[in-house]
Amino acid sequence: MDVFQAIKDRREITKYKEDPVPADVLEQIADAGYYAPTGNNLPSKNLIVVTDRETLDQLADTTPYMKWMKQAQAAIVVTGKPDVSKYWLQDASFACAFIWLEATENDLGSAFGAVYNAQDEEESKTREDHVRNLLGIPEDIRIVAGLGLGYPAEVPDSKTHNPREEIIRYGTFSS
Repeated sequence: MDVFQAIKDRREITKYKEDPVPADVLEQIADAGYYAPTGNNLPSKNLIVVTDRETLDQLADTTPYMKWMKQAQAAIVVTGKPDVSKYWLQDASFACAFIWLEATENDLGSAFGAVYNAQDEEESKTREDHVRNLLGIPEDIRIVAGLGLGYPAEVPDSKTHNPREEIIRYGTFSS
């Protein structure tokens, strides 16, 4: 599959089969996040690969919107290091996108569980502390997201996108 096809085929998968994700496939998906670009090429992210069933079940309690983690066969938690780079959030976001696309390339489904909340620091702290305590993440590290992984039990239909001309502009915003 080419990259553009993976972009178009990507769906949020929240129902997974019980088939385990092979270790070599999981390593390749983690490497996609590892090789994702970072601002000024600074090491501003960490990726934590999780396959332990009990830990995945506990990650599901991070927010009310991550219950699908109880079915996921693996997850990658993506963190950022504000002390290393002012671009930590963008860098972690690139890693999340690359992980998701590589999962699609490998016929796996993925779902994005936002942990960091830029608009509600108290909510973000609650979510991040849950994951921090579960995975032993130091206090100076921000936890951006957990991506659940597994073979899809079902694939939702394509979503209807807003009209292309409402999104893509040429030359200026008002064009």
